[in-house]
Amino acid sequence: MEKQFMADRRKALEEGFFSRQDQQKIEALRQKAKVQEDKKALAQATGIQDEKVLDHLMGCGVEAETLVAFSLVPLVAVAWADGSLDTREAEAILRSAKDMGIHEDSPAWEILRDWMIHQPDAKLIQTWKDYVFALKAEMKDIALMEIKENILGRARAVAEAAGGFLGLVHKISAAEQAVLDDLSQAF
Repeated sequence: MEKQFMADRRKALEEGFFSRQDQQKIEALRQKAKVQEDKKALAQATGIQDEKVLDHLMGCGVEAETLVAFSLVPLVAVAWADGSLDTREAEAILRSAKDMGIHEDSPAWEILRDWMIHQPDAKLIQTWKDYVFALKAEMKDIALMEIKENILGRARAVAEAAGGFLGLVHKISAAEQAVLDDLSQAF
């Protein structure tokens, strides 16, 4: 009887041990599957298949649902070109975001608001340029030109939003024009 009790006890301990290990392995597999699922969704949203670019985008917090906000990076870059974000520039960015279908309760809106409060790191701009470079390989010239005109047109509108002095001086500052030129080169 005691032998049976000890055998049952040993079996229960083994099952408990392996169950914990199995749970850890299952959780690790779930995490890996989620990362792969997120990467697949991002690849579908962007059309990019380059694993390194996708990993880099994910490393910067870009997800399929926040990709629209990522397309607003040039607008934010232009607005911060002179080291501060003007109220009129902020309004132009938010108007553009709403025009693109970004709602105030979305993750994309939250990211955008953070970029408007805290000037984004240069790494974000470089990541955006890498994104455009990858897009060039995946898209036809006509589609890419449409994206370029759309994005740069919105960025130019932000630059013009602050205007010049009483509308008499250049509407776009030299710093903003330099950022616009740099962004244009990415295409």
